[in-house]
Amino acid sequence: MFENLSDKLQRVFKTLRGEGKLTAENMETALREIRVALLEADVHFRVAKQFIEAVKEKAMGQEVLTALSPAQQVVKIVRDEMVKMLGTHQARLRTANEPPTVVMIVGLQGSGKTTSTGKLARWLSKNGHNPIMVSVDVYRPAARKQLSVIARDLKLPIYEGKPEETKPADLARAARREAVETGRDMLLVDTAGRLHIDDELMTELTELRDQLFPSEILFVADAMTGQDAVKSADEFHKRLGITGAILTKMDGDARGGAALSIRAVTGQPLKFVGVGEKFDALEPFHPDRVASRILGMGDVLSLIEKVEQTIDHRQAEEMQRKLLEDEFTLQDFRDQIRQVSKLGSLESILGMMPQLGPMKDLKNVKVDEKEITRLVAIIDSMTAKERANHMIVNGSRRRRIAKGSGASVQEVNNLLKQYAQARKMMKSFSGASGFFGKRLGKLNIPGLPGFGKQ
Repeated sequence: MFENLSDKLQRVFKTLRGEGKLTAENMETALREIRVALLEADVHFRVAKQFIEAVKEKAMGQEVLTALSPAQQVVKIVRDEMVKMLGTHQARLRTANEPPTVVMIVGLQGSGKTTSTGKLARWLSKNGHNPIMVSVDVYRPAARKQLSVIARDLKLPIYEGKPEETKPADLARAARREAVETGRDMLLVDTAGRLHIDDELMTELTELRDQLFPSEILFVADAMTGQDAVKSADEFHKRLGITGAILTKMDGDARGGAALSIRAVTGQPLKFVGVGEKFDALEPFHPDRVASRILGMGDVLSLIEKVEQTIDHRQAEEMQRKLLEDEFTLQDFRDQIRQVSKLGSLESILGMMPQLGPMKDLKNVKVDEKEITRLVAIIDSMTAKERANHMIVNGSRRRRIAKGSGASVQEVNNLLKQYAQARKMMKSFSGASGFFGKRLGKLNIPGLPGFGKQ
């Protein structure tokens, strides 16, 4: 996410830091390169222009040009303006004075509305709410069936509808009654979509809006479509009045132009981003954290939140004790791999790390998720004694383990090497001082350098 833009901006800042002092000339050059980087990241041209003008106004002042560390001042200005462009503060969901709060999910066909409805329902249920879902897409039975399957997988309630409820408005009203009667505080309405915006679709959505009085109308867009997503969001807002957006497939979008443009073009905030296929891969959008991540400062707060929600704290503390006392075994290594896999892809975890100091090359690590499965299989093929004491794993044992796990002896050797690297790295994290040491020490992320190749 944002890899291309992040790389280019960091090159610009590196050049500025190499200058003896900042002048109007080299600042103009830097601003021109930032503008090109934004446009190549598929940021809307008008948004890029406004951004550069705002940065230029602040960066070309005497206070910056004569500062002791002018390059750092420029980085701060760029970050502040980027936060402003993205929305300044996290935009929380609005709630109704009296439940249920109605949330309409709208967007074009194929943008990920139905899956996002399920993900949002799961997120709400994990954050103190009691949601119910309904699909009002009466044109595509497959869409309603899909939401039913999602609801069953999530073990969350859905209003299926009755045979006589053949109109979207009928289904929505009945679902609201069901929500009131069953004490649900949130009603998520998954609406119909089209392959393009037309009057028939907008008329139907407008009628639904006027009958339901939703607190939120969330537009779902595929981030991979770039400026087409922004254009569609703007059209929906002009004709329907959206209150926010959800961008799907953000994990696959290396440019990030839609995320950076959508608020500036529509005036409405980006509220959630989809960062994977699993139902837990939906995250609230934090403008300040995203800006820091784009500028190579990482997103440690989001990583810590994810860890605190996923990792067993008592097990993590026990693991840290074992590391400090040199008792960390292959069994523990396997348990850690399984714990970390719950956080999502390792590449997404690495993307949240600050790209500076000893961690500056983490973004170049390419993680093979299949290799992680192989590591677990190899450890599972060991005896309890071998997992407790890796020093006894001699040549004949390695051949037996390789045969039992379907791996090669070389892969068994590589595992033992990665385990040694993990012990060393994790011990340094656990024993480090300061904010990053204390916080990242809790993560106990196993063997990151060994999981991929740079």
